[in-house]
Amino acid sequence: MVIMHIIWRWVSNKLPYGLFLLALIFLAFIGGAVATVAAVFPSTYIRDAYRGATALIAKHKNSGDPYATDLWAPARTARRGTTAYDRHNAFSGLTLYTSGHTPAAFLISMNGTVVHEWTRTFSSIWDASAAVRHPVPDRQTYFRKAHLYPNGDLLAIYVGVGDTPWGYGMVKLDRDSTVIWKNLDRFHHDFAVTNGGRIYALTHAFRTKPLEGADQLQPPFLEDYLAIISADGKTLRKISLLDAFNNSDYRRLLWRIPYYTLEDPLHTNAVHVLDHATAAALVRKVPRAAEGQVLLSFRELAGGALALLDVDKGIIVWATRGPWLSQHDANILPNGNLTLFDNRGHFGLGGKTRIIEIDPGTGALVWSYAGNQVHPLQSLIRGAQERLPNGNTLITESDGGRLLEVTPAGKIVWEFINPIRGGEGDKYIPVVSWAQRLPPTAFTAEFRDQINAKLPAKKAGT
Repeated sequence: MVIMHIIWRWVSNKLPYGLFLLALIFLAFIGGAVATVAAVFPSTYIRDAYRGATALIAKHKNSGDPYATDLWAPARTARRGTTAYDRHNAFSGLTLYTSGHTPAAFLISMNGTVVHEWTRTFSSIWDASAAVRHPVPDRQTYFRKAHLYPNGDLLAIYVGVGDTPWGYGMVKLDRDSTVIWKNLDRFHHDFAVTNGGRIYALTHAFRTKPLEGADQLQPPFLEDYLAIISADGKTLRKISLLDAFNNSDYRRLLWRIPYYTLEDPLHTNAVHVLDHATAAALVRKVPRAAEGQVLLSFRELAGGALALLDVDKGIIVWATRGPWLSQHDANILPNGNLTLFDNRGHFGLGGKTRIIEIDPGTGALVWSYAGNQVHPLQSLIRGAQERLPNGNTLITESDGGRLLEVTPAGKIVWEFINPIRGGEGDKYIPVVSWAQRLPPTAFTAEFRDQINAKLPAKKAGT
């Protein structure tokens, strides 16, 4: 009884203080909520603290299980490697692709044989010059895109999944994966290499100052840039794409940014530099097109927009929207039409994704491939497409870990499924981020001989 009495006296003495403390916490919570809703001091600090805590929790969660990231998806089939090959109707060559399971690029023959590969972990090139101070583990980094030079050198960009910003850097490797140079700015999504060797690439960073006339964008938010890089990896110039829109006749498109992507308002994901031939083709449909401009794709802006950037002036000179949703990989065809990987714009059987060809002058849909119930096509994020010289289209279905080549009539004449599996029971497949078909004549004789040495003599160059 004495012990109970002592406990009761202690509780009685401390209870008022405990209740007082709880009341203060409750009032602070209510005050913070009211301040946040009313957008008055200290709402900015509360909002930023919440964003930071949410990002740290997500980053920690992803670092523990790589299969929880979007680099892996449930495998849709047990098949692996080349599963279809119509030798008479496919455009034969070598296919370069990148996979989500590792920072590497693979060059394969039509039958799926790996004839060369390049690999280099991000941790092996990271140093104090990097924009990212605390990178995610190597198992959460990969090559988002690569470019193969005739002599076997490879240019690639790293992306770190589970981090924001996710752009990690650019590296040029020789054929043995030895680093030639690196630029550790926050490159992401896409880049283009001109005939003169310059590189036009996307970078991003947090913007901490408001954008005039766009009050809905509350700093900090991601700001995309077009960076111009010399052939030896030096940054020559960076153009803010938000400012390029805001200073143009197309600034009203900034009013059409969905609420759920205000922290990443543009999500620029494609770069295509207009050379003399592509400019001559596009100007027939878009009179303001000119050599040296850059065609850009914006996934989130106004539901998905395309635009031409005048690099010299640093402003957008043409922009359009169309019957697509959350698109990637805009390309210009010799006839002046554009092709897109339309991630979410298909409504019907065969998946949410389609590949489309549009006339940019009229907005008309000229051609599309959307898969069917037997061969569905769906990749809600990422994806690429390439119109081949024989009129077929090479498609990178990222979420499915699949590459396929289809004829204009929609017949699959080649299919390759990422052979890598992971997770319990090998139930996950790594995404295939990007791919390109290359003829053997695209390489120097020395590198071509090295490739052919890895194939049976009768299949050399296939």
